[in-house]
Amino acid sequence: MTDIKFAAIGINHAHIYGQVDCLKRAGAQFVAFHAVEDDLAAAFSAKFPEARRVADPREILEDSSISVITTAAIPADRAAISIAAMQHGKDVLSDKPGMTTFAQLDEIKRVQAETGRIYGVLYSEHFEVRAAVEAGNLIAQGAIGTVINTVGLGPHSLRLNNRPEWFFTRQRYGGILCDIASHQFEQFLFFSNAMDAEVVSASVANRGHPDKPGLQDVGDVHLKTANTSGYIRVDWFTPTGLPTWGDGRLTILGTEGYIELRKYIDIAGRPGEDHLFIVNSEGPRHIDCSKVDLPFGRQFLDDVRNRTQTAMPQERCFNAMKLALTAQQLAERGTEWAQ
Repeated sequence: MTDIKFAAIGINHAHIYGQVDCLKRAGAQFVAFHAVEDDLAAAFSAKFPEARRVADPREILEDSSISVITTAAIPADRAAISIAAMQHGKDVLSDKPGMTTFAQLDEIKRVQAETGRIYGVLYSEHFEVRAAVEAGNLIAQGAIGTVINTVGLGPHSLRLNNRPEWFFTRQRYGGILCDIASHQFEQFLFFSNAMDAEVVSASVANRGHPDKPGLQDVGDVHLKTANTSGYIRVDWFTPTGLPTWGDGRLTILGTEGYIELRKYIDIAGRPGEDHLFIVNSEGPRHIDCSKVDLPFGRQFLDDVRNRTQTAMPQERCFNAMKLALTAQQLAERGTEWAQ
């Protein structure tokens, strides 16, 4: 298999643009998409005119020339799309969260084991952020010793006027820790060099949007492995004056130094994205990561060809979402969202 063709089913979240670009950069051919929303489809077709829009997703699923399905449907709908794709012999690259319930996770795991297909989630705050990729490179080289703690911050901009109603419906988006924080759970496992972890505590709240009772606008988590500990905070409180959607940061503490990532903006004044700061025995320094290679897409397509797990181990992909669902369930105990 040298010319991999892929299609999209469900384009409700704008992450789908990044998912398509990731696969196209790696050499895959985008051939078709299904979306029921005419307005979303029009903008999507303008960006990717090479892909034909099909009215029935079965046309995509039953096309044996298509090897990969990518989806950024409404979060609660992604599991069913992924399951159908695997049952039709396709590999999957989903947006996060890959699912919104434990039942969906269990079924995806069952079907993946039964079919032997690849089930991937594009955790974009890791795999599509050059500073995060470079942090992994530096840690692999021993630049800060052994990782013992991470602090992941995922602030987002709400921009109410641009959000569809499903975004404010708890059962549709899955909760803030399941949704946004799945990025941070995957990064914690990756930088801890671990396949699984324990959620120690978790909380969610609606602190500033009483008119949207289904919205959780802030959440946090403590978690640990045998050798590391971590803290995650995600929220929808990015100030209107910040010239990007969120000041995403990650601090990685090692036994011989630490790294801080300022992924999308350096509020101290350096232009651009992908800022990495490292402090170790050589002193403090800033690294511009804007030219760092992003290997995930190529690795994913190689996995499709070779039936390997180089882009992301299947176990870690599943367990990042298991942790997100576990934290979400723990945080909602005793709240109205638990009903």
